[in-house]
Amino acid sequence: MTSISASLKNQFQLDPSFTYLNHGSFGACPKPIFEERNKWQKEIEKQPVAFIEDKAIGLLDWSREKLGAFINCDKDDLVYFPNPTTAMNMVIKSLDLKIGDEVLSSNHEYGAVEKTWEFVSRKKGFSYKKIDVSIPFNKDDFIESIKNNINTNTKVIFLSHITSPTAIIFPVKEICELAKELGIISIIDGAHAPAHIDLDIKTLGVDIYTGACHKWMLCPKGVSFLYCSKEMQENLEPLVVSWGWESDNPSKSTFLDNNQYQGTNDISAYLTVPSAIKFLDQNNWESIKDECQKKIIESKNILLDTLNTESICSDIFLGQMASLQINIPNSIDLYNYLKNNNIVVPIIDWNGLIFVRISYQCYNSMDDIEHLNHYLKKYLDSI
Repeated sequence: MTSISASLKNQFQLDPSFTYLNHGSFGACPKPIFEERNKWQKEIEKQPVAFIEDKAIGLLDWSREKLGAFINCDKDDLVYFPNPTTAMNMVIKSLDLKIGDEVLSSNHEYGAVEKTWEFVSRKKGFSYKKIDVSIPFNKDDFIESIKNNINTNTKVIFLSHITSPTAIIFPVKEICELAKELGIISIIDGAHAPAHIDLDIKTLGVDIYTGACHKWMLCPKGVSFLYCSKEMQENLEPLVVSWGWESDNPSKSTFLDNNQYQGTNDISAYLTVPSAIKFLDQNNWESIKDECQKKIIESKNILLDTLNTESICSDIFLGQMASLQINIPNSIDLYNYLKNNNIVVPIIDWNGLIFVRISYQCYNSMDDIEHLNHYLKKYLDSI
């Protein structure tokens, strides 16, 4: 079997001796986009002072304009961060939450951001409330559970767009609409969403949204964004106070002034976003995504047959990832076994269950899935 596109596979720099089924964690960057970053790094080093003082702000504006068009929002409502966790730290530490206030979330959220909520909640005294969203996932039950857990103390609803441990696409549009009706702040962790599923910020109607560009958008490592609606921007404080705060030369956006320049930083990766979007357009990425989603469903069915477990959600809630339950006593032992056989795939502990989470990107083929399946069979036969 061949991959979706052999020519696209050749654009990536992945070690061919490994079976790489974990695009979801850190992505992989094609050569043209990787070289774009190198180009910008060289430009910076030619004239560091002139570049940073005279060009950086305009170039970041250009990059944000392209990103804003890609995800349908105003470029001045976007600021770059190295990763969604850093962006969420800024947001969570800024919010004026007090003793008695509640943040409503789920038990499917990303661990690093959960830790941030827990850390800040202990300092400020508010409650971070994780509701139990059971599997197999049911959309109507999920929305009803959110509704039933809202009370007069609920100030924020925080959810993932695509969950990290379970790889489920949550119906966040409906939740954002509900939050707006009730005057509750909506915050969505969209780390896995850009270029993975259709993302339209204006249509979502979300207050705050963070996403990674170094995952499914194929940018180099360290490119993420924070979107904040204009109505919410005055509520956010800079994570690092620097020259932009109470700037001597303010722009039209205090939000950008506070967050865009926080000391000397290599912005070359941020400037690859237009190149990444061009790469997606040139390679008809909508069709690539559709084909990869079909392959993830086919892969899921093959592997579930071997694992003798059931799907945790309907296929309509899957993109290019799927988490598959495996009944084994030790996740670390399986992870190391697969790693020792040059198979890169996360084994996830979640609420007493263990999942194998597969990703299917354009460089994958069903041979990769069959290879994983072979070693899963061997492992299960050995225990």
